[in-house]
Amino acid sequence: MSGFQVLLHFLHTSHCLYKEIERSGTKQNIECPTCQRSITIPEGGVKAIPRNLHLGFEVEVAGCISKFGSDGEKSCDACIDGSTGPAVVFCCTCHHLLCKPCHDHHKRNKILQHHQMVGLDKESLKVLPSIMKPITKRFCSQPDHEKEELEYYCATCQLLTCRDCTLFLHKDHRIDETCNIAKVHRDAMREVLVCAQEMTSKLTEAFDANDKMAEQVGTSRENATLIISQAFEQLHQTIEERKKALLSHVEAISLSKTTALALQKEQLMKMQDEIDCYTEMTSLILQTHTDHEMVALGDLLPTELKATLKKIENVSLTPNQSSDIHVSLHTDTLIKELSIFGDVMDSSPSPSQSTWSSESVAKVNEVYGVKVETMASKGERYPYGGLQVKAELRPKSHDGAVVPGEVEDHGDGTYTITLTPQTAGPHQLLLTMDGQHVQKSPCDLYVLQSMTVETSMYPVISDNSIHVFDQAGQQRRTIGSSGSGDGQFRGPRGLFIKGDVMYVADCDNHRIQKLTTGGQFLQKFGQFGSGQGPFNKPFSVIVDQRDRLIIADHSNHRVVILDETGTWLSTIEDNDHPFKNPYGLALDPQGNIHVAAHGSNCIKVFTPEGTYVRSYGDVRRPFRIVIDEEGYSLVNEFGGNCLSIFDPQGNKVHTVGNLNAPRGVNSKF
Repeated sequence: MSGFQVLLHFLHTSHCLYKEIERSGTKQNIECPTCQRSITIPEGGVKAIPRNLHLGFEVEVAGCISKFGSDGEKSCDACIDGSTGPAVVFCCTCHHLLCKPCHDHHKRNKILQHHQMVGLDKESLKVLPSIMKPITKRFCSQPDHEKEELEYYCATCQLLTCRDCTLFLHKDHRIDETCNIAKVHRDAMREVLVCAQEMTSKLTEAFDANDKMAEQVGTSRENATLIISQAFEQLHQTIEERKKALLSHVEAISLSKTTALALQKEQLMKMQDEIDCYTEMTSLILQTHTDHEMVALGDLLPTELKATLKKIENVSLTPNQSSDIHVSLHTDTLIKELSIFGDVMDSSPSPSQSTWSSESVAKVNEVYGVKVETMASKGERYPYGGLQVKAELRPKSHDGAVVPGEVEDHGDGTYTITLTPQTAGPHQLLLTMDGQHVQKSPCDLYVLQSMTVETSMYPVISDNSIHVFDQAGQQRRTIGSSGSGDGQFRGPRGLFIKGDVMYVADCDNHRIQKLTTGGQFLQKFGQFGSGQGPFNKPFSVIVDQRDRLIIADHSNHRVVILDETGTWLSTIEDNDHPFKNPYGLALDPQGNIHVAAHGSNCIKVFTPEGTYVRSYGDVRRPFRIVIDEEGYSLVNEFGGNCLSIFDPQGNKVHTVGNLNAPRGVNSKF
């Protein structure tokens, strides 16, 4: 279609879309002739696509130059019949060829006398593109409005309009001045241009980081090659084939990394090219476009550029590879294991990811064991030894000596450390690997004083304290007092003894406290709330064979499982088999968890992993439950005023009645 240009993707333009539509055989979608991107034709057809007014002006300039360059006389564009003579000048403001009378009329007219004229000689033709000005005033095409300037914009119709049209054709529409709309578009372009420039800075940093990482990969490759070469020189011809394989592995990893980094850089450069395209076009538009051109352009460019920047924001700008190429060699054992010797990894030992485990209780003058497992930087297990692993046990008081650990390297990435504490009280355990702390190091460790366990003592919870009685009923000691400090309690509901350690469900303080059986405070877990970490009135706590803490979180209607350090592991909250207000907990011989669901009037059974197994017992508001070695369970029914005994299958076999709201079943330690 001739006579006007339209805007397509990336401000591409076309004036022959009718031919493109005819060629494609559809009136809905065609390809942009410039970039081959798909274009959806709006409902109004080609005429509804935004006009490229600026390019239209450039086409007009080219047309004028072509007209100037033609031979022969040129007719006047202003005269009706051209009878007054040939054109002698060109008006750079009106874009008209003018004869001498029309030229004289321009000079006499107050409005037209300031227009710039050029002659029709070849020298004027050379300067025409630089002095020809775009038409800044455009007039209405409605009948009787031809002299009215398009000073307004109808946002409802998305059209430039004159003052008279706003009063009639666009009455009650959203109207604003053209200059205001143009300012909005300019501001939007400036804003997105700033974003593009900021993204350019980020991409530049990404290029530098990519190049630096590629250089580090090369350095790592050279170092790895040197290590392997020096080792293989000692093994002579018998290991040449293995040497080549390892070097090939290094080269493969290096190639993989550099290729990945190169591909990433290529992607980043494409993004930069796309932004440069937008940036150059936006800057050009801001410098050259008139208000009408800006309005005609609309928000097409900002929308396109914002979409591009949004796409780039979702792309990682950090190098997609590390520089690690770690080589591990054991020269002393090479000759014995040539066929399987050596390996090359694209990651190195990571102390911060390496894990360790230890015994739950440390005692004075008794060996305390720690096991360390080395992990690599990518999260996989590191299967080699030879690292410098150290351990120290430091008392927090100034009167104790630092205890160094004895380390045994098993050669497979695991280490056993033994320490013998010399003093009781709070300590700090430090574990390092090649001079760096391993995961969770340093950590607090309380060392107990060695003592003989009293086997015939009974704890009783009363008056916010724990009273310990002997077999004769004499009170031997009291642990704790009323309050919220360490070792104090508010409404304690349950406790569990394991060895020399006692765990207390400090209900109204919404926490679990860990103490020695002698009453020394060790640790506390939790605070009031829900989610991972807090509790809402914990009623019971038990410890299973894996040293996990299992807690009845009463008012959160769930059972929580922690590890021995208090770290959250999981929650038992089965939506298909919900329970209300869990009170008592017990473990059967298979390790299954039995929950006295006080508000659900039954006992619910779950596997050690928290999977629902079954429910049993027609009980009324059960409080506590204990299970013997054969799997028989004893449940006190607070609402039934009785104790009930169930066999391992959950069948009730006996009931002891006439009790007054029994609340607990005591345990001996």
